[in-house]
Order: sequence, then C-alpha cells, then structure tokens
Amino acid sequence: MEEMEGAAENKTFAGLLGTEKKKGDRKKIRKPRYAFQTRSKVDILDDGYRWRKYGQKAVKNNKFPRSYYRCTHQGCNVKKQIQRLTKDEGMVVTTYEGMHSHFIQNSNDNFEHILSQMQIYTTSF
Repeated sequence: MEEMEGAAENKTFAGLLGTEKKKGDRKKIRKPRYAFQTRSKVDILDDGYRWRKYGQKAVKNNKFPRSYYRCTHQGCNVKKQIQRLTKDEGMVVTTYEGMHSHFIQNSNDNFEHILSQMQIYTTSF
C-alpha cells in the first residue's frame, strides 16, 4: 500500500514539474527549411510562385521586421519568411519551409538572375 501512495505522490510531483508524459504527446515533425541570402534592393523577389502574406513581426536585435507568406496554390502548404539583415542592409534572407506540390505558376526569365546571386543554406531547427 505504501508503494502505491509513493507512486501517486511521484506522479503528482512530475505533473507539477511538467515532466509527466500525457497520452497523445508527440514531437512535431518539422518540414525541411532552406534559406537563401540574396543581395537586393527589394524584399520580395519573384520566384515564380504566388504568395499571400499572413503575418509580420518585429525581431529582436534587428531593425527590419520578418514577413511570413504562404503559397496560394490549393493544397500546397509551403511557407516562406523574408527578412533583411541589419549588418548588411543590402542582403535579404528568404527561408522556405516545405516542398511545393505543383509546378511554377508564373515563369520568369529574371528568376535565373536571382538564382545566380543566391547563397544557399540548409537549416535544421
């Protein structure tokens, strides 16, 4: 009987600490992210896809806000973030999360020029 009371106390204590596992708790699997640094005077670069802005927030230690976009193609869950660097105001960092489930909607010859200027980084958050 004492063992059961001790186990109950430990379970309650673990629950107070937030270390107790609850049913259904799973780690969220993140989609791969790809970051591109591009030298540009404009923040939004035409990559051939159509995007809808769904948010913007101020970022700590950066005077430029970060903008959030979603692909407008139905069923495509790709997101991107755009932010200008404080250290080098001519640099724009674009981070894509996920893979498009469709082809490019608006083919643009300027896209080749953009690709040639990009520095590609993969991130694992």
